[in-house]
Amino acid sequence: MLFVVVVKSLRGGTIICMIKFIHTYDVIISVENLLKAWKEFKRGKSKRKDVLEFERNLMDNIFSLHKDLKNKTYKHGKYEAFNISDPKPRNIHKARVKDRLLHHAVYRKLYFFFDRKFISDSYSCRKRKGTHRAINRFRNFARKESKNHTKTVWVLKCDIRKFFASIDHKILIEILEENIEDKNIIWLLSQIIQSFSSTRVGIGLPLGNLTSQLLVNIYMNEFDQFMKHKIKSKYYIRYADDFVVLSQNREYLKNILVKMKEFLQNELKLNLHPQKVSIETFSSGVDYLGWSHFPKHRVLKTITKRRMFKRIIEIKGKEEAKQSYLGLLSHGDTYKLQKKIIELGKRSEN
Repeated sequence: MLFVVVVKSLRGGTIICMIKFIHTYDVIISVENLLKAWKEFKRGKSKRKDVLEFERNLMDNIFSLHKDLKNKTYKHGKYEAFNISDPKPRNIHKARVKDRLLHHAVYRKLYFFFDRKFISDSYSCRKRKGTHRAINRFRNFARKESKNHTKTVWVLKCDIRKFFASIDHKILIEILEENIEDKNIIWLLSQIIQSFSSTRVGIGLPLGNLTSQLLVNIYMNEFDQFMKHKIKSKYYIRYADDFVVLSQNREYLKNILVKMKEFLQNELKLNLHPQKVSIETFSSGVDYLGWSHFPKHRVLKTITKRRMFKRIIEIKGKEEAKQSYLGLLSHGDTYKLQKKIIELGKRSEN
């Protein structure tokens, strides 16, 4: 593994020094890495029909995939599409087992290198991050900027319209090329990226791919770096396509919103959702990541509560799921809600 320091011109004009990792294609496609990826991939899926079929001839399938990758004859297969409600309707695309195995093999070698490049206040699909840490950071930022809730703090909330479906393949591959020397790895990543298009050819990543989680963070890291180095926003948090900026100055937030829109449109070809952009005071209550936040407390949003109750009834009060929800509720002021979950779980069991 080799690290080199290079000078990069950031999208938006900022010049920074960066660490570039010289990856090895042969390591990613090695039989050893594919076998380790298989162990990670099959966790929780070992009884599924397609996984069992692949495992019956595991070594033959591993060697066949390795050969295709080594000869660069590999072609990503088609996707199986289905819908879920999470809570809003989402279109999920599931790849065949062979391709998902490759996704894991790529992810396990690229994740840690790119993760170290991300800002600390990016919280989606990252180890030791997640929604709980994001909302705690949000509360901490609000306390600091309000001088322990003695000053008015404004919160700019934004959401990107059709986020996964709008990722531009060409821009994404260019970003990857800025970080990865090995052209064979770029070829492989291009095979995965270009295996799917949403509204038109060359646009969109599939919800459901493990690699998509990493790739959207790599894509949005351009915006994160813009916010930190160009806008110099001190109180900025992003979780996937939802992000907030806190400030005592409402006009400042209105001004940077224009610059944020321009950067997203010009550099990443993304648009903010017109109905999901707002500037409101923290003291009046701000909805963020499933919670309604106030200076002294936070409560679960009504839509989140309804979804949780419905799910507990559906799963008939299974203890593991019930404990998971109680863990979620422990992050807010939810004593009565926790009591109701326990009672509902008992009724569902009977």
